Amino acid sequence: MLERAAGAGSVSALDAADLRGWQYVMGGTVLGTLSPFGFDAGMTGRYAWTQDSHELCLHGLLRLRAVLAAAEVRPRSVSLLPDRGSRILGLAAAEVLGLPAAPFEPGREDTVVIAHDLDETARADGGDEVVAQLFDRAPGQVLHEHASCWTDPPAVAADSVTFLYQSVVAPWGERLVRGEDGEVGYGEPDTRPEAEIAAEIVAADPKPEEGDGATPSDSDEVLAAFVAGVRGTWLRGDRAGLHSAGPVSSSRFV
Repeated sequence: MLERAAGAGSVSALDAADLRGWQYVMGGTVLGTLSPFGFDAGMTGRYAWTQDSHELCLHGLLRLRAVLAAAEVRPRSVSLLPDRGSRILGLAAAEVLGLPAAPFEPGREDTVVIAHDLDETARADGGDEVVAQLFDRAPGQVLHEHASCWTDPPAVAADSVTFLYQSVVAPWGERLVRGEDGEVGYGEPDTRPEAEIAAEIVAADPKPEEGDGATPSDSDEVLAAFVAGVRGTWLRGDRAGLHSAGPVSSSRFV
């Protein structure tokens, strides 16, 4: 952790608003995006509640590709975790990264393990055992989690995370929708085949939401510069889960 702090301190402020910097120092996690809403109104880059989307999934995968390039990490495959959300996102990741996909196996080297949400992975049949197998890293293995809960962190800290949330609705879950009568309610989950949903993710518009203008610059170049500055300490040690949100505070539901 101290070595990560020394590396991050050379390219990041590590002040009370540096969410990406402190997330890396605490858990070795490269945070791919900052929330474009409410940065100066209590959220500081995190989400409280959000509905995930195909567009954000693709944006996260493109950010992952940029992280791998900046770190000069060259995986040879994508590993699919057993829960439905992770399989969907993993199939999309294989297309975006141009790599073959295969079910996760402990000890596989030079692979990107794709999770939509590790808390959901843990709730899948046999998922607890799979997550436990990710505590110790295999050489060249990168664990990417798209949506990560910051108020109840997963048992392992991913190497790459797209965004941090308190409550999230998956793109294929029961989402809030407005009916023809104007009333808002929960829609039906998307039960289509996983490959079909993955194809929609790959074809989505990855342009991020403009937000409210209060979030600091979070361009691909800013992220790549951060990764280039810390790559010497990335992907080292175990993936011990976080027990604290760290020194960067965010508003939350209670």
